[in-house]
Amino acid sequence: MISIELQGRKALITGGDSGLGAATAKSLAEAGADVAITYRFKSDAAEKVAEVIRSYGVNAYIFRLDNISKKEEVDALFQQVDQQLGGLDILVNNAGTDGPRAMCADSDIAAWCQVVEIDLFGPYYCARKAVERMRKQEHGVIINTSSVHEFIPWAGYSAYTSAKAGLSMFSKTLAQEVATLGIRVIAIAPGAIKTPINANVWQDPKGLADLDDKIPMGRVGEPDEVGHAIAFLCSDLASYITGITIPVDGGMLLYPDFRQGG
Repeated sequence: MISIELQGRKALITGGDSGLGAATAKSLAEAGADVAITYRFKSDAAEKVAEVIRSYGVNAYIFRLDNISKKEEVDALFQQVDQQLGGLDILVNNAGTDGPRAMCADSDIAAWCQVVEIDLFGPYYCARKAVERMRKQEHGVIINTSSVHEFIPWAGYSAYTSAKAGLSMFSKTLAQEVATLGIRVIAIAPGAIKTPINANVWQDPKGLADLDDKIPMGRVGEPDEVGHAIAFLCSDLASYITGITIPVDGGMLLYPDFRQGG
């Protein structure tokens, strides 16, 4: 029997208190990893995720991270990781935002920059600190949460799509840099997944029907389906995978409107 095994591994997930981060925390814990998560606003939500993590017989840690786009706060986070986890084998850069919808010419420059700083600078700050630690032990995995919108334009969200496309190339370049150090770097691109950030769409019958039409599999994904994919990619079963974006999207990138021909 082949199983995903992460026993003895120590993982950090940014934005792990809800949505995809919480699902990933559950999956990594179920596979045997000790898991630390960061949160920004809701410590009670983080505590509930920690309870789920501990239910699998592993250690759970929660850290507050107010602003992932601030290098000083990320540096302080990794000091806590050193003190409480005593090492790091897995980093999942999950924290992010899509920002307010606005066409480019009408967009607020500060709001546009904030999205890029959170979605691209944040993973950069975390990844560089993770590599500092992983290269000493000559192994590690970094997962960067991108989006199908690194491939698919999304009118009104140019900051988000630009940041995710940048994160994809950052992942590839970093993977090239650290491959000989025993560190793998992979981006994962979720499609439409049932998370709180888009609940207003999938909880609305018309919105859900519109989403389903965009997905060849005909349904919105579940958070655990992304969490399970990440657990696999973090395991030794994926030991020869690095420097690529893995879509988890029910086939959204297949452009279902073309099923009947062009």
